[in-house]
Amino acid sequence: MPRHLSFSAGERALTIIREGGLKPDQVTVVTGAAGGPKCLILGHLDGALFANWFAGRKAPLFMVGSSAAAWRFASVSQQKPLDAIDRFQTTYTHQHYSQKPSAEEITRESVSFLNTFLAERGENEILSHPSFRLSVMTVRCRGLAASDRRGALIAGLLMTGLINLVSRRLLGLFFERTLLYDGRDIPPFFDMQGFPIRQIPLTPENLKPALLASGSIPVIMTRVTEIPGAPKGTYRDGGILDYHMTPPTENDDGGIVLFPHYMDRTIPGWFDKHLPWRKPAPANVKNLLLLHPTRNFIQGLPYGNVPDRNDFYTFKGRDAERVDYWNRAIEASRSLGEEFIDAVESGRIRELVRPLPS
Repeated sequence: MPRHLSFSAGERALTIIREGGLKPDQVTVVTGAAGGPKCLILGHLDGALFANWFAGRKAPLFMVGSSAAAWRFASVSQQKPLDAIDRFQTTYTHQHYSQKPSAEEITRESVSFLNTFLAERGENEILSHPSFRLSVMTVRCRGLAASDRRGALIAGLLMTGLINLVSRRLLGLFFERTLLYDGRDIPPFFDMQGFPIRQIPLTPENLKPALLASGSIPVIMTRVTEIPGAPKGTYRDGGILDYHMTPPTENDDGGIVLFPHYMDRTIPGWFDKHLPWRKPAPANVKNLLLLHPTRNFIQGLPYGNVPDRNDFYTFKGRDAERVDYWNRAIEASRSLGEEFIDAVESGRIRELVRPLPS
C-alpha cells in the first residue's frame, strides 16, 4: 500500500490503468481544486508531473481550474516550472496582513503575489508553451452577488446559498461561467453544460486579470471589473461554480483526466462544501484519476492538518510560526511526487489504483 499518495479512479480510467498502467500521453486533461493554502502540499507533486513526467510531451495537455488551481497551472506552464513553483510557494507562504485586513489590502497583496510568480515574461511563456494549454475559470456575477457593498453582497451570497440547497443548477440565475482558454486549441470542456457559459481566448493582456478574478473570494477580496476581451461586469472566484473541477470531457477520445488533489473528496461548488450528498455527475468522473494524500500522510503533517486559509487567523500576530508550519508541510509533501514517479515508472500503479471513494 502507498504510504503517502493514493490513486483513485473512475470506472473507465480504472480499467485502463489496471490493464496497462499509465503513460503521459494517455492524459489529455489535468484539473485542479480551489482551496488557497491547501494547494501548498501539491508543489512537489506538480514538479514531478509537469517538469518531469510530462516533459517532452508533443500533444496538447489541457489544464483547467479556478483560483489556486489556475495559479498552480500558470506556474508550471512557464519555461522553468520548478523555479516558478518555488516562487509561487515562497511568495504565497510569506504573505503578511494587518490585524484586520480590508478587502482592498488582501486584493493588493494578491496582485503583488501574481506579479512575483509570473515574473517579467510569465504571460508570454504560458501562452507559447509547446504543449501545455491553460484554461482559467471565473464567474461573472448578477444581482446582489455583483455588488461590492458588503451588506448587499452578503445578502446575495446567503440567498444563493439557500437556492443551492434546492438545486445547484439554479445558481445559473446569478453566476455565468467564464472560461478563459488558450486559443491555440479548443479544450474538450469548451462547451460545458449546466450553467450559462462564455468562452474568451487568453492573451498576455488578460491573463493576469483572469487569474486575479479566478481567486477573488467574495467579501474577502474586491471584485474584478475589467478583463480585456471580456464583457464588463463583476468577476469573482471561479470556485463558486467549480470548486473542485471535474469537467465533462466527452470529446477527448477517452483520455485520462488527471486530478492532483489535497483530499479524497471532489466538491462541485463553493456552496457544496458542507453538503456531503452533493457530488460530480457520474459522466464527469468516469475518466478521472484522482491523486490524493493518504490519511497517514495528513496525520504526519505538523498539527495533523493540511495548511488552510484559517491559519491566517489561528496564527494572527505570529506569522513566523505560520510560515514555519507551512514550510514544514511543503517539505513533508516531497514524498507525494516521489511516490507518483515510482508508481508509474515501476508499473505498480496497476495494483495501487482503487475505485473512487463513494
